[in-house]
Amino acid sequence: MIGQKSLLSFFTAAPGKKRSRSPESAAAATEAAKRSKINGCSTRSPPLSPEQVERIRKNKEAALQKLAARTASYIPAELGQSWRVSLAGEFAKPYFTQLMTFVAEERKRCTVYPPQHQVFTWTQLCDIHDVKVVILGQDPYHGPNQAHGLCFSVQRPVPPPPSLENIYKELAVDIEGFSHPGHGDLTGWAKQGVLLLNAVLTVRAHQANSHRERGWEQFTDAVVSWLNENLDGLVFMLWGAYAQKKGSSIDRKRHHVLQTAHPSPLSVHRGFFGCKHFSKTNEFLKKSGKQLIDWRAL
Repeated sequence: MIGQKSLLSFFTAAPGKKRSRSPESAAAATEAAKRSKINGCSTRSPPLSPEQVERIRKNKEAALQKLAARTASYIPAELGQSWRVSLAGEFAKPYFTQLMTFVAEERKRCTVYPPQHQVFTWTQLCDIHDVKVVILGQDPYHGPNQAHGLCFSVQRPVPPPPSLENIYKELAVDIEGFSHPGHGDLTGWAKQGVLLLNAVLTVRAHQANSHRERGWEQFTDAVVSWLNENLDGLVFMLWGAYAQKKGSSIDRKRHHVLQTAHPSPLSVHRGFFGCKHFSKTNEFLKKSGKQLIDWRAL
C-alpha cells in the first residue's frame, strides 16, 4: 500500500520535474506520434474553405446592415455631416435610441422647443474641426419662437432675454466698437466657430428643465469630450456652476478655460460683469495662431 507521504509527493512534485516513463509507455507514445504525422492529424482546426470564408463575410455584412437599419431612424437627419461622422459611436448606444424615442413621443403629446429642424442648429453652422470657442449653456428657452438650437440665442424678432442683455452689456465694455445689435440671434458667432451648446437640447413649452436627465446630458458630454480630445487650443467659456461642472474634465494644458458667474440677473454681479472673457478669448486665439472672433458680427 502506498503511504500518505508517497501520495503527497506524487501529486506535489516540483514543477518541471518529470516523472520517468517506463520504456513500454515511451515507445507507445513515439509510435502514436509517428502515426499522427503519417495520417496528417493535428490538434489544430482545419483551415476554412473559401466557401466558408465567404459565408462568414456575408453574415457579418448582413448583421452590420441590420444594425445600421435599426439605428438609422434614430440618427437625426438635421445633424451636420462632420458631426455625424465624428460622433457616430454615440448613435448606436441604447441611451441615444431611448432619448430619440422619448423626444418623438413628447412631440406627439405636447409642444416641444426648439422645433425638430432646429435642435441641431449648432452642428449646421460650423464644421466640427473648425470649432475655436465653446460656450456652454444649460436648457433651451421654453417660450414661443425663442429657442433655435444655440445657447443664449433667440430667433428674430424675439427680444433678447435678460441673460443675453447682460452678455451684450459686458461686450460693450470689453470689445471696442461693439454695440447692441437690436436682436438676440447669435448665428453670426456660430458661423465663426463659436459653439453655443446647451447641455439639454429640448424642452417642453413653459416647463424649464422638463427634458433633463433623459439622455441629452450624456450626448453633449460626448460632444465636449470629442472636442477636448481631438482639437487643440480651444477656448471654453464656463459661466456658472453648472457649466463649470460639465467642463470639469477639460484638459487645461491643452485648452484655455475661462470661468466666472452666470450672466443671469441673479448672479451677473458676482463676477460676470468685468470678466473680459471676449477680449481674453481673442488673446488666446491670437497666441494659437487662429483667426480672431469678430464679436460685433451679428
